[in-house]
Parts: sequence; structure tokens; C-alpha cells
Amino acid sequence: MDFISDIWNKAKKLNKRIVLPETNDIRVLKATEFIIKSKLAQVILIGNENDIARLAQMHSINLTGSAIIDPKKSPQLPEFAQSFKVKREKKGMVYEKALEILTTNYLFFGAMLVDSGNADGMVSGAVHTTAGTMRALLQCVGVADGASIVSSFFAMISPKKEFGEEGLIFFADCAVNPNPTSEQLAQIAIQTSDSFSRLTSKSPRVAMLSFSTKGSASHPDVAKVTNAVEIAKKMRPNLVVDGEMQLDAAIIPIIGNRKAPGSEVAGYANILIFPTLDAGNIGYKLTERLGGALALGPILQGAKKPINDLSRGCSVDDIVNVSAITAIQAS
Repeated sequence: MDFISDIWNKAKKLNKRIVLPETNDIRVLKATEFIIKSKLAQVILIGNENDIARLAQMHSINLTGSAIIDPKKSPQLPEFAQSFKVKREKKGMVYEKALEILTTNYLFFGAMLVDSGNADGMVSGAVHTTAGTMRALLQCVGVADGASIVSSFFAMISPKKEFGEEGLIFFADCAVNPNPTSEQLAQIAIQTSDSFSRLTSKSPRVAMLSFSTKGSASHPDVAKVTNAVEIAKKMRPNLVVDGEMQLDAAIIPIIGNRKAPGSEVAGYANILIFPTLDAGNIGYKLTERLGGALALGPILQGAKKPINDLSRGCSVDDIVNVSAITAIQAS
């Protein structure tokens, strides 16, 4: 399968409105030009129109077709400030402070566009940290009904087609939850399986990773993962999930058959759930840098509406591809 071509084709049919708030970054403006020309989505840029136009002209970037909103001039600013004040009243938010935040932090104004239905999704992180994007998401949009956490995954595209789904494997959680409980790991597994189904139309096979496979070691960290498997199965009886499982048992059939005989997942996992953020973050970067895989994300999941993150080392292609994924999440 060609994951990127598939998400592009899906995004083109949806014509969603995606906010790109980091308009002081050349990569974002170049991505905007490509997204519009390729008809992957409509693009809403946040910032001063003259500043954006000047930067685009300096680098020969054509932003024709994009919408530019300056929060300070937006007729929606009073409405957004009042709504944001209400959302944060218990934290001491007042209207004047809400106005200041929305006119100086474009992530928050963009997130309010998404929350209000004036945009379908947002992508940031080329300039801001994951924590900054998460704050805008949680404070403006919030967690989806039925979800207790927001988590993340990376779509890892390996040149080795024998792994996962013709080289595609989703890694979670690699960016948000430092030391998830068994219950949180179960929810991460379910959220990631839903994301996998939506983006690929393939059946998820979820491996809950550990340093142990099927009781080969005894430790509280192992028990956390085995408990998570049981919780996930109770929450989603039809989900194909197994663990605890070492990485080689999860993705290499001959080892999976030896270490976990009879498992529906072992050797053929297309989703890997890491026990901690340490493991997930290190794992995806090793796979990307030493294994030569393309890493798309972190894609956030579990929010009411899609707001996604980027690595600050992202490329123009990364912004384009995550924007396409965001459009599909918004459907």
C-alpha cells in the first residue's frame, strides 16, 4: 500500500479547512502553497496579512487561494474571547486576559476557530513545542466524549515492506503521556486502532510492548502491560490485541511463533503500543534515523476535534502530509 497517496486521495475528496498558525515559518508558507495547488485542503493562515505577504514574496511563495485572518482585526475576536473566558473561568480567566492570549498566541486563536466550527482542524509544531500545541488543544477544544486522555501516534513508513502493513506501522504513545497506567495504555491502544482503521481502511493488529513476552519475565512494569491487554479486550472485545510482547516477537513471524505460539498478533503487528513515553519516543527516533523510516506525526487523538503536532525539525512534506491526515480525522 502507498499510505501517503491514499491519505492525499482521501483528503482531496473532503476539501476540509485546515488552520496553519505558524506563519512566520517559511516551511509553513511553502506547505500552504503546495496544499492549495494540490487541492488537499483549504488553508487558513493566522497573522498579519502584510507580514505574511512580505515573507511569501521574499521567498517567491504564491499564497493565492489561502485565507489569512489577523486575530486583532477579526470580527469573531470578542465571541472567541468570551467563549475562552468561560472555558477557563475556574482557572481565573478574565475577558481581558482572554483577549490578550488570543491576539498574541496564534495557536489559541486557531484552536478557537476549530472549536467554533469555523475550521475543521489545525496543524502546528514547526515552531512551537508539543506542550504548546497540547495546551491550545486542551484549553480550547478539549477531550472527546468517552475519552479520558489525549494520546499520540506516529505513522512509521519503513522501506522494509515485510514489516507491519507493507512497511506501515503505527507507534504510540510517542509524544504525550510519560508513564501511562494500565487503563491509559488500554485507551491508547483503542484510540490508535481507531486511527489506523480510519486512515488505512485496514484491520488493526495491536501489540502491547514490553521487555517480556508472555511471562518470560516477572516485574511490575510487565504486569502493567498484561493488565492493559485485559482492559483493552474488555473495552473492545473485537479488537485484535495481544501482549505483553517484545518487539521482535511482535513484528518477526518466526520469532513471534516461537515466543507467542497461537497469537493473532505476534509476528504481524501493525500497531505497536509502547509502555512509556521514554520507550516510544526513543523507539520512533531509532526507527527513523537508523532504520531509514519516514515518521509522520505526532498525530494527536482523543480530542473533540483534530489538532495535530509536528516535530520542530519537520520538513515541508511533513506539514503537507500531517495536514492531509488532519483533514481525514475531521471527517
